This record gives sequence, structure tokens and C-alpha cells, in this order.
Amino acid sequence: MLEHALEVWKAGGFVMPPLAIATLILWWTLGKRLALLRRGRSGALRTLLASAEAGTLQPSGVVDQALAEGVAAAQAHPTQVRPRVQLVIDQARQRLQAGSKTITLIVAIAPLAGLLGTVTGMIETFDFLATMTLFSRSGGIAGGVSQALVSTQAGLAVAIPGVIAGRLLAMKQDRLELEIDEVEELLAAHMSHREAA
Repeated sequence: MLEHALEVWKAGGFVMPPLAIATLILWWTLGKRLALLRRGRSGALRTLLASAEAGTLQPSGVVDQALAEGVAAAQAHPTQVRPRVQLVIDQARQRLQAGSKTITLIVAIAPLAGLLGTVTGMIETFDFLATMTLFSRSGGIAGGVSQALVSTQAGLAVAIPGVIAGRLLAMKQDRLELEIDEVEELLAAHMSHREAA
């Protein structure tokens, strides 16, 4: 198994180390993003708001944190409630987007790196055909074709799962953004009601 993996690594050519690094960065970013995109406590937002006002809400996710920080900002600055709450909500939205650009970039670059390996392998193949060196230490025509196919496969193997996982996380982000919008409306309505009372 290990010998086969080393053969594939060698056959892929010079694009394999960058693709391996890109894979590590991609999956680390996906994992970090998955950990970040947690709602927090279950329950209605009004219940969580009451807990936040009482100081008993321990934030365990992005929605909880936005509620707790929004209430704290409103209580700390009663004359500037709306701008402070808006700042908290904007920060929550920025936290939700963390890592998404990195994922998109790696998913876009990986197939291009595989394509670069493909072109390099095909150039090597045609060089061997031009010199009629059908067999050589580097593998001749078979080595060039092998490099072309393996590097393409490696680039797609990085990109396709990354696209799927990235899209699933983007859908989760969209749902959480809707809840953050509800948090903003709830805080604004609640604080307006308190000011009127």
C-alpha cells in the first residue's frame, strides 16, 4: 500500500507537493469552519435573549455569542444602543465568513495545478516521441502519460470533495446568517421597547 502511494506520488511529478500542501490547508480550513459554524444553544431566540439579559447565557455558538454581545453592548452603552448592536451583528457576520475565501481559492487552484502537471506530462511524452526514446530511466512515453493522468487525478481529488464540503458549509452559513438577522431585529425591537418603557 505504501509502495503504491509512493509510486503514485512520484508519477504525479512536481505538482504533487503543492497539491498535498493545498489539501492539508483545505481540510484544516474546512474543519475550522465547521467548528465555527455552530448555532449554539437550541431554543427560541426570545428565551436565549432573556438568559443573556439575566447574565446566565454561556455562548457556545455564533448565535448565542451575537445575542450575548448585543445585550452586553446595549447595557454598557444605553445611549448608543443601535450603533453598538449593529457593530456586534456586523462582527458576527464577519466571523461566519472566516475561511470561505481560502476554501474557494484552493478549490479553484487545485484543478489548474493538476492541469499544469498534465501539460508537463504530455510535453515529456512528445519529447520522447520526437527523439524516439520509447524507453528511458524516467519512464519514456509511459512515464509522461502517467504523470499527465496522475496529476490530473490528484488535482480533481483535491477539488471535488472541497467543492462539496465547502458548499455544505456555505448552506449552513446561510442559515446562520438568517438567524443573525433575526437576532438583530429582536435586539432592536427589544431595546426600543425598553427605551419606550
